[in-house]
Amino acid sequence: MKTYRPIGARIVAYGVAVITVVVSFVIGAAMPSNIVFTGGQIVTLLLILAAVLAALHGIGRSFVRADENGLDICNGYKRHQIPWTDVRALVMKKGAPWPTVVLNGSDERHVILFAIQGSDGNVASRAVAELATHLS
Repeated sequence: MKTYRPIGARIVAYGVAVITVVVSFVIGAAMPSNIVFTGGQIVTLLLILAAVLAALHGIGRSFVRADENGLDICNGYKRHQIPWTDVRALVMKKGAPWPTVVLNGSDERHVILFAIQGSDGNVASRAVAELATHLS
């Protein structure tokens, strides 16, 4: 079983998460003592921070796992398990941000592979080529 994960997007997502938490605490500590937040305001700020961190984690946790049975794809918090028999093609057009899996059927459904980022260059090209070997 081979697992593919984004490189650059993962570094940026978790880096921004750390910076967001640090900046939030620094700003909170630097606030003048005469500014007081109510409990509701604090809860709202914490919920906004949690939502931002959850979105960043969704980017960082993306993966594609391939084995002899098919693909296990996690795009953020959405998961797809696709057997190879359901895959018509694997497409990554020049300049595309990520490849897509085109599924069998008349509706031309497709699933993006967010874990393979075009911005990762040769790593992405190799990953697409490795996955394509399962289709032959």
